[in-house]
Amino acid sequence: MRDSTFVHDRAIVEAGATIGRGTRVWAFAHILAGAVIGVECNICDGVFIENDVLVGDRVTIKPGVQLWDGVRLENDVFVGPNATFTNDPFPRSKQRPTEYSRTLVREGASIGANATILPGVVVGRGSMIGAGAVVTGDVPPYAIATGNPARIQGYASSVEAHATLEQHTSRKPEAVEETSVAGVRVYRLPLVEDMRGTLSAGEYDRQLPFITKRYFIVFDVSTKEVRGEHAHKALHQFLVCVTGACAVVVDDGRSRCEIVLDRPNIGVHIPPLIWATQYKFSPDAVLLALASEVYDADDYIRDYDKFLAAVHQE
Repeated sequence: MRDSTFVHDRAIVEAGATIGRGTRVWAFAHILAGAVIGVECNICDGVFIENDVLVGDRVTIKPGVQLWDGVRLENDVFVGPNATFTNDPFPRSKQRPTEYSRTLVREGASIGANATILPGVVVGRGSMIGAGAVVTGDVPPYAIATGNPARIQGYASSVEAHATLEQHTSRKPEAVEETSVAGVRVYRLPLVEDMRGTLSAGEYDRQLPFITKRYFIVFDVSTKEVRGEHAHKALHQFLVCVTGACAVVVDDGRSRCEIVLDRPNIGVHIPPLIWATQYKFSPDAVLLALASEVYDADDYIRDYDKFLAAVHQE
């Protein structure tokens, strides 16, 4: 341990543990020999950390937390009081697995008080886990997850787009609005009403920003499910919720916004290298997606870190 590290005289840091510069270890914390703790962390009272644990820099771990073998916390993670980590999906007394499940909490994520994280889960970068949530599966980057089992309720740092379009009516003219996410635009499409019914349409180079080579339709989605969660290298998409409603979160690697699609004459253009997620589907939602190219599996970027790397290469 370096001289600038503070360890309370009632804490136990066993020989062999690595504690980074500026880290503070408070009373009744117990850190086993193999643990690695980064710089400028705050390990509060009553925290227990096993051997095969890696904690990044500037991590805060509040009282009553145990980090078992296999837990990995990246930089700038916050773990609230009495949050519970697990590493064995089928625990038995005096029976140890040959290898413990790895649980990874990505950079900048926050875990609320009394949340429970099941083994083998990845908690995405910048995500927020609500107090008391039970996380049974991977949490996407920047998602806000609450409840038991935890479900996505929103996305951190995303603002709702199309403020001027929010009060759209059939009598308002066509419009296009820029969002805070680079290249993403919200379109109000033509809407024609008469006694026979209502019609909405779009034409290339007037309302539609590209020539369509493919379409697909998403429907019968449970409200708890999340769609998308990927970016494209070259593909453009245009999304319209023709029935019901859903929300689209778009992310350019620097900023995010959430767009509510709740009218058949509201569409959103998603250009390449934008991470897009669809959620909050109403039971009757039917989402129409127009695509600029035919299906190509190699055009998808399904890993958020690879997406960030591709964005930074631009």
